[in-house]
Amino acid sequence: MCPSGTSLRAEVTESSSLRPAFNVLDVDRDGKISRDDLRTFYAGFSSGGADEDAIKSMISVADINKDGFVEYDEFQRVLGARRRSPQARGGSGEIMGDVFRIMDKDGDGKLSHGDLKSYMEWAGFAASDEDIRAMIALAGGDEKGGVSYDGLLKILAIDFSS
Repeated sequence: MCPSGTSLRAEVTESSSLRPAFNVLDVDRDGKISRDDLRTFYAGFSSGGADEDAIKSMISVADINKDGFVEYDEFQRVLGARRRSPQARGGSGEIMGDVFRIMDKDGDGKLSHGDLKSYMEWAGFAASDEDIRAMIALAGGDEKGGVSYDGLLKILAIDFSS
């Protein structure tokens, strides 16, 4: 259980929620992911940000109704299809993999206490050092080793591993 009382682990099925992952990318919290959201998200973690071609590609892959935005149902449909597709799992284009790599500021393959704290502050979530330690513990990590990609998915209550 998270400090909020919610479960840490949820199978990704047609009925499960990918809302935490969506909310990470919906920077302005308007209910849809825009190019500006992605620019802001990437700029928060990388001095170079994401290039415009990459952002355009991300939106076009998921924007099923072609309105220039990715609404939650489109996001869920794309991630659900990626979850079911053996070719998509573990691929370098995986959205949550991209999120993880952006959060992993030193590129060591683990999210440190500092990485998590920095992200939480950037995203506008109040998180004490104790909260961050609890996240790391709940994700199966430790203060020295940090949190793996699978650990991040546990924190967000998403299970792509099965």
